Amino acid sequence: MIENRDNVRAGLLYGLGAYAIWGVLPLYFKLMAGVSATEIVAHRIVWSLLFLAALATFWRRWNGIRAALRTRRVMAALALTATLIAMNWLIYIFAVINGHVLAGSLGYYLNPLVNVLLGVAILKERLSRAQLGAVLLAAAGVAVLAWRAGDGLWISLSLALSFGLYGFVRKVAPVDALEGLAIETAILAPVSLAWILWLEGQGGGGFGAYSAGLKALLVIGGAVTAAPLLMFNAAAKRLPYSTLGFLQYLAPSLQLLLAVAVFGEAFTSAHALCFGAIWTALAVFAWEGVRLGRARARKIAPEECLEPCP
Repeated sequence: MIENRDNVRAGLLYGLGAYAIWGVLPLYFKLMAGVSATEIVAHRIVWSLLFLAALATFWRRWNGIRAALRTRRVMAALALTATLIAMNWLIYIFAVINGHVLAGSLGYYLNPLVNVLLGVAILKERLSRAQLGAVLLAAAGVAVLAWRAGDGLWISLSLALSFGLYGFVRKVAPVDALEGLAIETAILAPVSLAWILWLEGQGGGGFGAYSAGLKALLVIGGAVTAAPLLMFNAAAKRLPYSTLGFLQYLAPSLQLLLAVAVFGEAFTSAHALCFGAIWTALAVFAWEGVRLGRARARKIAPEECLEPCP
């Protein structure tokens, strides 16, 4: 009992740490003002690969990487997820450095609902009436924002769709977080390194001319990328899925707070209506999920008891 409690406590700390880091990432990217989004992403990929290679060596994970490289189905999935995560990183960093942190926050609030739609469209999952109502309510909120203040809506929708598809495809690739991200960054690294070198040759990139502080920020992008993902993976192994589901709203909530309180982005009535609709939809969806889970547990429990249940 005590061991299980300690395990859950550790999982909670890992989860809070992962989502807190993701939540304050806009502060990190804002520090690199003057560097283009494409160059930041390219450096993020290259330094992430080096960081992950060091971790794979230290933790002796190369056997898992080699096994994944030999599996055609896994490599096909990781090639697709590498493309999706690169798109997601590029759009998000573009949003942050161009003053659209609020739109980025909205995208990650929408992500759980996009996951639901993917389940319905691809896996043919069925929604209850309450769940369907929640999805329609969120869609109405997005429609209001598109009508009243839709200049950053493409960012929100692109982030939600790219990350939703990334998570969906990643599930069919039976490979752990470190091994998977290492292969994804390895797939992207040649193009990223070529882009960095081309920018240097054209004078459009200036890593060699950057200050020591800016160079350090670009280099630690590897750790900033990998650390929260590994913490999330550790949390997922220790926490109930429902707890992890609630923790995921910490990151966009912190991003929303930064957008309005620190970066001074306008939070209009259209944003209030949209966010209010999405928050309500998420609450309804969470409540319905708990209700259905309890009903399913009550139905299954008697059947699982080989002896009289207490």
